[in-house]
Amino acid sequence: MRRFSPYLLALAFLLIAILLSVAIGSVFIPPADLGRILIGWLNRATFSEPLKTFAFILTDIRLPRTALVLLTGAALGGSGAAYQGLFRNPLADPYLIGVASGAGLGAVLAMSVKWPYSFWGLMAVPVAAFIGSLLTVFLVYALAHVGKTIPTTNLILAGVAFGSFATALTTYLMLRSTGELHRAITWLNGGSSQAGWGPVLTVLPYLAIGLGNLLLSGHALNLLQYGDEQAQQMGLPVTRARTLILMAASLATAAAVSFSGIIGFIGLIVPHVMRLWFGADYRRLLPLSLIGGAGALLLADVIARSVMAPQELPVGIVTALVGVPFFLWVLRRAKNQGYW
Repeated sequence: MRRFSPYLLALAFLLIAILLSVAIGSVFIPPADLGRILIGWLNRATFSEPLKTFAFILTDIRLPRTALVLLTGAALGGSGAAYQGLFRNPLADPYLIGVASGAGLGAVLAMSVKWPYSFWGLMAVPVAAFIGSLLTVFLVYALAHVGKTIPTTNLILAGVAFGSFATALTTYLMLRSTGELHRAITWLNGGSSQAGWGPVLTVLPYLAIGLGNLLLSGHALNLLQYGDEQAQQMGLPVTRARTLILMAASLATAAAVSFSGIIGFIGLIVPHVMRLWFGADYRRLLPLSLIGGAGALLLADVIARSVMAPQELPVGIVTALVGVPFFLWVLRRAKNQGYW
């Protein structure tokens, strides 16, 4: 496998996942029709039946969903790689410092209010999740700050503590709001009712900022693997670099979960697989984790739509069923061989 360019392999995997995502669902779109529709859509052509029905499904339902899932997977894969490099631990994931707990609390708070059925009413849940996740990051960051430094242990402990607090509040609100219990559980397991291009266009600027900064952080993450003291001696402003990477990864994660719900294990599995296959150079690992995360989540979404069709499973259930055995394998490997 290493004889081929890792980028070509990753892009081929992503292309296959995209094609499966737009073709498979409650209505299957044959590959030949899929090609004609995409070409006609780009040329603004008018379709006749049955292509007209397929075109509506593809352009108004499948493509926006595929784009949102792709962006979410890229955000989780890239953020997971950054967190693993930042904490020098292959068991770290994008939710380590409480982003998921804060997002869940914000989302459930919004669900407990009877918003009007309008644009802003429908946007209340993702907006509240985004605000909750960002507030959690800033609070954890402030709690972990000691003088001019941010000890890694303090950051993790603060994230775990506040995450437990937020989870307890979320559970309390869910028990009180029985009418929204099903919706809350679905969202917390990676199920989202948002549709159309609106969520994609809304989340895109935040992901561009977060992931763009991460892609420029490969050299800094490589230096951080030698330890803070040695990285400082090699000319890296450690505190500033750590802060920028942490903020960029957290922003990307917060934006992703705000519309897609909490999806576990993508940020843990994909960077670890890419590291095993293609090495631990973060200048290569970060873009490969973005591409791999997008492809992996698209395949999980296809499975979630197909297993109980026409009913859909929250995609977080699928990633957990695959991710838990993998997590246990990584844990055993880390115990026997050290972190790397």
